[in-house]
Amino acid sequence: MPQNIVKNESEHLYATEPLAAAGKALASALLRLRRSEHQQETRRNGASGLSSLDLRALRYLVQASRDGRHIGPKDLIGMLGTSSANVTNIVDRLVRKGFIDRVSHPTDRRAHYLEPSDTGREQVDAVFSRHHAALVAEIDELDPTEAELAARVIERLTSALDALD
Repeated sequence: MPQNIVKNESEHLYATEPLAAAGKALASALLRLRRSEHQQETRRNGASGLSSLDLRALRYLVQASRDGRHIGPKDLIGMLGTSSANVTNIVDRLVRKGFIDRVSHPTDRRAHYLEPSDTGREQVDAVFSRHHAALVAEIDELDPTEAELAARVIERLTSALDALD
């Protein structure tokens, strides 16, 4: 019984429902998408053996590396919105697991930056590739008009949420 509450709570709208049946269907679909994304995140964390924050840190480091940027522990503090002590623990765990390396800064011998290892890059790709491939496969099934309309609707909804305090 309690698991039904947990499962169905994420599909509850804490506002007046949309007026039109099509609007209700859209709201319901968005809530189911959100629940599915959350379940996928839980599966990713389990499959990776990392906490949500550790996996997010690793993703940021992989992306920064792909963009040719050097990220240090201080950068991660702001990116993750957490404390220096917490970032130190995250970095230590990721180094211990072989996912990242501490690299000496080329001009400041007291500083270092964090670089994902090949194992770390492979981990991120393995954890996210199926999820992203499934989304791309479904998007590719849409005709261009449907894809354009879906993109506009999602952009409007995103803008509305971004505008909230």
